[in-house]
Amino acid sequence: MSQQSDSESVSILLVEDNPGDVRLIQEAFGATGFEPTFYTVVDGDAALEFLREHVCDTSGPSIDLVLLDLNLPRTDGFAVLEAIKDEQELTALPVIVLTSSKATEDIRKSYKLCANAYLTKPSDPAEFAALGRAVEAFWIDEATLPSVFS
Repeated sequence: MSQQSDSESVSILLVEDNPGDVRLIQEAFGATGFEPTFYTVVDGDAALEFLREHVCDTSGPSIDLVLLDLNLPRTDGFAVLEAIKDEQELTALPVIVLTSSKATEDIRKSYKLCANAYLTKPSDPAEFAALGRAVEAFWIDEATLPSVFS
């Protein structure tokens, strides 16, 4: 992804099984005036299926960024990171781990599996807006990322 001139053209794959967290994350981004298109899946299997389908099918939506929870049903976030790392078509995809875990081992393992960032979900719903602003400010407004899906 190169720098985005129109934040609405940004597409985010949100991998999150908690409907309350999905709502808070989407509202956090909307509260900042940044309203990307969210594609939401509830487990790691669905995330990998979505990504694999869109690598092969360029007529589908492109994904600029993945927000990935670690604690997922079926295939967990670590397995998703490992699959992304191991699949050449997916390795350039920027992935931000967004999870409730503050465990040092989870942080280390996420970075070892090539996560681009590790963020802990705020405990206060009001803090989600600050998190949305931070993600937008760095990953959308400042960072220049490779185009993953041509």
